[in-house]
Amino acid sequence: MNHENEIILKGINSSPGICIGMAYIVENEGVDLIEKYYIKKEDLHDEITRFKISVKKAKKEIKKIIKSSPAELHDHRYILESNLALFKDKLMYDKIIETIEKEHVNAEWATKKNISKIIAMFQDMPDSYLRDRVSDVDYVAKSILKQLAGAENTNISDIDKKVILVADDLSPAETSHMRLDKIMGFITNRGGRASHTSIIARSLEIPAVTGLDDVTSLIQNEDVIVLDGNSGTVIVNPSEDTVLEYHDHKTRYGEYKAVIAGSSHLPGETTDGLRFKVMGNIEFPRELKSVVNYGGEGVGLYRTEFQYLNRSNFPSEEELFKNYKEVAQSISPHPVTIRTLDINGDKIRLSSMGSIEPNPALGLRAIRYCLKNSDVFIAQIRAILRAAAFGNVRILLPMISSYEEIVQAKQMMDEAAESLNREGLEFNRNIETGIMIEVPSAVVMADKFADQVDFFSIGTNDLVQYTLAIDRGNKQVSYLYNPLHPALIHMLKHVADIAVKHNIKVSICGEMAGEPLNIPVIVGLGIEELSMNPQSIPIVKKIIRSINAADAKKLISVLLEETESKGVVEVIKNSFGSIINSD
Repeated sequence: MNHENEIILKGINSSPGICIGMAYIVENEGVDLIEKYYIKKEDLHDEITRFKISVKKAKKEIKKIIKSSPAELHDHRYILESNLALFKDKLMYDKIIETIEKEHVNAEWATKKNISKIIAMFQDMPDSYLRDRVSDVDYVAKSILKQLAGAENTNISDIDKKVILVADDLSPAETSHMRLDKIMGFITNRGGRASHTSIIARSLEIPAVTGLDDVTSLIQNEDVIVLDGNSGTVIVNPSEDTVLEYHDHKTRYGEYKAVIAGSSHLPGETTDGLRFKVMGNIEFPRELKSVVNYGGEGVGLYRTEFQYLNRSNFPSEEELFKNYKEVAQSISPHPVTIRTLDINGDKIRLSSMGSIEPNPALGLRAIRYCLKNSDVFIAQIRAILRAAAFGNVRILLPMISSYEEIVQAKQMMDEAAESLNREGLEFNRNIETGIMIEVPSAVVMADKFADQVDFFSIGTNDLVQYTLAIDRGNKQVSYLYNPLHPALIHMLKHVADIAVKHNIKVSICGEMAGEPLNIPVIVGLGIEELSMNPQSIPIVKKIIRSINAADAKKLISVLLEETESKGVVEVIKNSFGSIINSD
């Protein structure tokens, strides 16, 4: 069959699954082309009032959506509620009004100007989860602009035929109201795996591919599309052979999902009896349900950053304690590993945001920010130690690059414990302390660092970027991002060996842990704790149960001789291809 008319596109595999169907283009009418015009001084008050009314209408619309969100998304309503918080942000709201007043411009132009600045700030953030918050800011802006323009919203819930949505981007609100009997999947120009829209898509089990750049210009309404959310592949105008091939893939994938769902609560134990603890990464307490449902044996990484975002002040110790306690109690007796604040200080509070660091990935972030802002750090530590009285809590220090940082952080933990003791508050100081291994200096100094901590947690996302000197968010060099680069294999082996030498635990919590191809490597290295997106847990546990640990250990010896990433991949596939193939 002729394949000449096929267009094959590669994007981000944001939500797994396979579907084949017709394209339905979602337009952003009324918000893309914004004209600038000047407002007379005597009319400025009316223009500001028009803006305020539009904001109120947009907020009312989101509140309405929250109230009518489907039962399947009850645990993810916080995503839509976080959009509401953005409306209150001073940098966004007050700055737009200030621009109207000072520059005498229309509300649409003032909104677009200020939102563009905020989006640029988010896009410069080193953390992929935070970069993907761009879609939330953009959604709020478009909600306001639609109200200002009097444009009608595209109501996805009104679509009455089975289609695959094609859009520049989709908001969490739009995604949450998809009719599952009509919307087969969606593809977008923008977005990533960590975007709220992708989180909702995975919760609803809607296949999605994002980050396709200009897919809306390549596809027309009613074009036939193959969407493979497992690999991030989109095929436009597929041949008959391709359609048949993917129908077969879809059938086998469905059968595979049924098998692993039925065994998700079985332990991750190799065929020769080596036990691995497979846990979930979370951002919010509500995500614990997914960890448990997918067979997770604890929380290997609780990212705490979201509690500091989209607000004009820092969260109180009591607020933090309440959330940490909820997680600790709910997952007990399994462990919860709470990572301390891991973002650049300028980006914690949008309303106090000043000048942006020229290179935030190498700037005042994570442990560096916390040690410089002891009041912020102590409040979080106190909340963690208090929560530790109610469950199996571990504390994790991010972006450690020097021995002094560990010593100083532990001293501050002692100070926090002493203050809690003086105040007569219930707490537990006897908790395990770990560090993130995510910069090359931490790998080199692991032997010395091991004397100060109870466990290592390898953050492969950052370790790959800092080791290979690439920004995976930069499409010019993102192809170089590869956790199976020979240099990374050597580094992981070194850290794992040091952990064994010092009899401390070692875990891996980056995206590498959730990818089937990487599991034989992790098993072979003897890294016995893995933490990942909850949806990946059943597949990873099934692969572990199919692997002989002794064979995987022999694999590492072969991999250490390889000089290219493709050679590493070939060796893994040749040795374990039948096990890691999830299709």
